[in-house]
Amino acid sequence: MAAFVFAALSAGVGLGVLLIFQGLRGREVVPPAVIDLRGFARSGRLAWIAGAATVGLVVLAITGWPVAAAAGFALAVSGPRLLGGKQDRETGIARTQAIATWTETIRDNMAGAAGLEQALIATAAVAPGPIAAEVRRFVHRLDDMPLAEALARLGDDLDHPSADMVVAALTNAVRMESRDLGPLLTRLAESIRGDVRMRLRVEVGRARIRTSARIVTGVTIFVIVFLFLFSRPLLDVYDSAVGQLWLALVLSIFVGGAWLMNHYSQVEMPERFSARHRAEDRVTGSRS
Repeated sequence: MAAFVFAALSAGVGLGVLLIFQGLRGREVVPPAVIDLRGFARSGRLAWIAGAATVGLVVLAITGWPVAAAAGFALAVSGPRLLGGKQDRETGIARTQAIATWTETIRDNMAGAAGLEQALIATAAVAPGPIAAEVRRFVHRLDDMPLAEALARLGDDLDHPSADMVVAALTNAVRMESRDLGPLLTRLAESIRGDVRMRLRVEVGRARIRTSARIVTGVTIFVIVFLFLFSRPLLDVYDSAVGQLWLALVLSIFVGGAWLMNHYSQVEMPERFSARHRAEDRVTGSRS
C-alpha cells in the first residue's frame, strides 16, 4: 500500500511539473469544450480505454507494481499512436493531394462551363475521395447561399491551409471577376503538389528511425518479460518503494523518447489563412 501511495504521489508531482512547463510555454492543456460522452462511446474510445484499464489491472495483478500497471495502461491507450501514427500521416498527405487534384479539375472545367459556379458544381461528381463529402456539401449549399459565402464554408469544412489558398483565389475571382484564374489555379496546384512531395520525402527519411524505435521497444519488453518469468529474483529490487521510483524514472524516459519521436516526426501545418484573416477582422471590429 505504501508503494502505491508513493507511486501516486510521484505521478502527481510529475503531472504538476508537466502542467507548469506547458503553462510557461502558453499551450492549452485541457480543451475548453465539454466532452460528449455519447459521441465518445459511439466512437469506440470508451471501449478502448476500458480495454486499456483491463490491461493495467492484469499487469498489477501479475507483478504487483503500480508503476508497471500505469505504464501498461498508458501503453495500451497511446502506444499505437506514439509508435505509429502512419494512418494519420497518410490521411493528411492524401487530403493535400486531393486538394491539388480538385484545383486542377476546377481549372479544366472552366474551359467548358458557362461560369465559375457551374465549373465548381461539375467538380462534385468527380471530386477526389478524401474531400468528396466536403465538395458535395458545398454544392448543396449553393441552393441557399451566395457563392462567396459557400466557399467560405467550404474552407471551414476542409480545414486545410492549402484549401484556404484555393478558396481565397476563387473568392477573389467571384468578387472581382478575375479572368486570370486558370493560370493562378495551375500555380496553386503545382505548389500544393510540391508540398506533397516534400512530405513524402520526409516520411521516407523518418521511416528507418521509427522502425529502430519499434525494435528497441519490442526487445526491451521481451527482456523484461523473460526476466520476470525465468529470473524473478533479479527484479525483486522493484518491489520496494525506491524500486518503483526508479522504474517510474526508466519508463518516463522511454515514454518521453517515444513522445519526442512522434512530435518531431509530424509535419506542422501552417496556420489557416482564412481563420487568421477572420480573427484579425474581429479584432479590428472590436477596436472600432
